[in-house]
Amino acid sequence: MSDRRNTSTTILQLVCQLLWVVGLLVGLSGVYLLMTYRQSNLFLSDTYITLPGVLALASAAFLVATGCFGSCLSLRDSTCLQGLFVYLLVLIFCLESTASALAYFHSTKLDTDVAALSGVFQKYTGSSQDANSRAIDVMQEELQCCGVHDYKDWLETSWFNCTGGLLVPRSCCNSTFPSCNGTVDQPWQLYTQGCQVKLQMALQFVLSFIIWGSLLVFLLEVVLFLTVAQLMRDQPLMEYEVLDKS
Repeated sequence: MSDRRNTSTTILQLVCQLLWVVGLLVGLSGVYLLMTYRQSNLFLSDTYITLPGVLALASAAFLVATGCFGSCLSLRDSTCLQGLFVYLLVLIFCLESTASALAYFHSTKLDTDVAALSGVFQKYTGSSQDANSRAIDVMQEELQCCGVHDYKDWLETSWFNCTGGLLVPRSCCNSTFPSCNGTVDQPWQLYTQGCQVKLQMALQFVLSFIIWGSLLVFLLEVVLFLTVAQLMRDQPLMEYEVLDKS
């Protein structure tokens, strides 16, 4: 029984160390989703898309704390501490399940969430003092995109008519062409993909990362549940003594 208990303790230590790594990955996915939303909130119609990121951050904090607690637990034989460890695992399971369900829900309706993109493009003024215009320029430069679907979307904006029907924003210029000034006469110097597709791809990636991270956490939790159950089963029975009435 001693060898079996030592094996269970070793497994518990190794899996708890994996919890730290997985916790960091889950936390990074939450941070990335919140940063993406912060940079693109003008183009998203649903603020609740941030909920999977918030829950992922909360889950990451509990994963790291539970990993540290489990490593200490492997050095002690305490039924109460083992029960508390199982309770923390159940709490993480609830957080990850909710985050995964919300991430899947939003991944199926990204077309609706990004529907506000074309309306913001129509309000483009080209002024650095305008928050909408700055947001569009930053998005086109960072995502390397132009227009909603392609550069031709700019041809239907009032800003394009104000330029004499010759130029699109310089943020549409492909960085491989330093001489690009945004003229539509040289479309090969502009980014070919639209921003709607690029934004959806970025959101889809991080939402999928949260979903797959949750599945990995579930697998680790199954191993931990079985290991802790084995430790509880091998827990030595308490010895009782009959007190002398005298």
